[in-house]
Amino acid sequence: MTELLQQVRIIDPVSGIDQIADVLIADGKIQAVAPQISDIGGDAKVRDCRGLILGNGLVDLYSHSGEPGFEERETLSSLLQAAAAGGFTRIGILPDTSPSIDHPALVAQLQKMQEQGTTSFPAPLLNIWGAITLDVAGKQITELADLAAAGVVGFTDSHPLDNFGLVRRVLEYVQPLGKPMAFWPCDRQLSSNGMMREGVDALRFGLPPIPASAETTAIAALLELVATTGNPQVHIMRVSTARSVELIASAKAAGLPITASTTWMHLLLDTTAIKSYDTSLHLDPPLGNPSDLKALRAGVRTGVIDAIAIDHAPYTYEEKVQAFAEAPSGAIGLELALSLLWQNLVVTEEFTALELWQALSSNPAKCLGQKLNTLTPNQKAELTLFDPTQTWKVERKNLHTLSSNTPWLGKELQGRVLKTWC
Repeated sequence: MTELLQQVRIIDPVSGIDQIADVLIADGKIQAVAPQISDIGGDAKVRDCRGLILGNGLVDLYSHSGEPGFEERETLSSLLQAAAAGGFTRIGILPDTSPSIDHPALVAQLQKMQEQGTTSFPAPLLNIWGAITLDVAGKQITELADLAAAGVVGFTDSHPLDNFGLVRRVLEYVQPLGKPMAFWPCDRQLSSNGMMREGVDALRFGLPPIPASAETTAIAALLELVATTGNPQVHIMRVSTARSVELIASAKAAGLPITASTTWMHLLLDTTAIKSYDTSLHLDPPLGNPSDLKALRAGVRTGVIDAIAIDHAPYTYEEKVQAFAEAPSGAIGLELALSLLWQNLVVTEEFTALELWQALSSNPAKCLGQKLNTLTPNQKAELTLFDPTQTWKVERKNLHTLSSNTPWLGKELQGRVLKTWC
C-alpha cells in the first residue's frame, strides 16, 4: 500500500528535525520526504495531514503483561493492541508473569505467541525482560547467560533487590553478556507499610507515609556498586523524588555510565491528587510531592532522566474496587500517555515537541541498546501519526486493553494516535 501524507509535521528526535513536509510511504518504507510530492502514481492513498504529527514510533521501556498467569487482566494480544493504539512500536514486558520469565523456554513461548497471535494487526516489537532472580526472596540468580542467548532485551526483577552482595555479583557477571540491567531502587524496610509519599498531604489524607529516603538510599548504594564494578549497562527505573534526580545528576557528572527513567504519571500528578482516594492513584513508587514532580520534569528536560516509561499495570475491576491501602498498586497507560503528556507538557510550552518525543522514543531505545531510524527516504517505516486536537472519551469500549484502572476513566482527553507503522 502506498500512502502520501500531505503537509504533516515531522518530529524526528534522532536527527533533531521538526518541520512540515509531505511524506510518501510504500512497502513498509519511507520512499520520499519533500516540501511537496506530486509524483505518486494512481493507486496511492492521499491524506491531508495539516495539523497532524508524524514521529518516530514510541518505545516503552517496561510494562506488565497479564499473560501468562493473569489473562483476565491482560493478554499478550490485548497488550500489543493497546501499545499500537497508543503509538508504541516497541514495548518491554517485565518478568513478573506467572510463571515468571526466568527460563529460556518461557521466552521462546512468548516469542511464539507474539508471532501467532498478532497477524491481524501491526504488532509492536516485543522486548522481553528476563528475571534476575528465581524467587520473590531474591536469593538465587537465574541462568543469565541462557536467558541472554534466548533473546531477552535485558535483566530486571519485579521487586526491589535489597541484597547488595547479590547485586554486585550480578553486575560483575552480566558485563560480558552485553545486556542492560534495570533496577528498581527501594528499601522495603524504610518504606514499610507506607502508601503515599511522606509530607503534608500524607498527614492530611491520613495515609501511612513512605520517606524519600526509601528510594534515595537504595539509589546511593546502587551507584556505589556501579562505580566499583564499572558496569556500563545499568538502568535506574521508576525514579520518583527530587533528591533521586540530584543523586543521578551528580553520578552522571562524575562520568558514571548510567541511564534512568521515571513514569509518565509521576510527571503529571503529585500527592495532591490522592485526595480523591482513587485506587488507580495507588502507585509504587508513590506519586511525589509537588517539589518532586517539578524536579522530575526538569530532569527529563535536561537529560538527567533519560526516558519516560509507561509501566502499564492492568488490574481487574474487582481487584481495584477496594480501600486505597488494600488495592494493588498500578494503573494502565499505554493508550493515554501520549495524549496527556502532550496536552500537559507541550501545549503548555513547558516541553518542546522534540523534547517530549525524544523521551518517549529515541532515548528509551538507547537505554535498551537499540536505535531508531531517522525519518528519511529508504528507512523502514516505524512511525506514529498523532492528532493533537482530536477529542475522545476514556471508556471501556474505547480501549484495547482489557482493564480500565485509570484515574482518567470517564474523562474526555484531547489528542489521539491515528495510526502506527510497526
